[in-house]
Amino acid sequence: MRKINKISVFSLAKLQAVLGALFGLFLGIIYSFGGLTVDILVSSDLIFSAETPGLSYGTILAFGALIGMPVIFGVIGFVLGLIEAIFYNYFARKFGGLKVEFE
Repeated sequence: MRKINKISVFSLAKLQAVLGALFGLFLGIIYSFGGLTVDILVSSDLIFSAETPGLSYGTILAFGALIGMPVIFGVIGFVLGLIEAIFYNYFARKFGGLKVEFE
């Protein structure tokens, strides 16, 4: 059994940024292709929607989510990783850290 008393702040921040970017990419894919599917169905009159005119410039802009969402989620993950590591290091000194068992 080993104790983790301190976490490298930038190491956790980088890990959180990568995980956030991957999650943002996943959500961007769902948003982009889901919106494309709805716009195609509206344009072909298979469904009716008062909110979307169908295929338009908005459809093309929705594919910006493939770039925008990973960037946004990555930045948020980095900032949260910094905050989490700082809080962990502070409280680990007071309460003894995490006990982890390795094989």
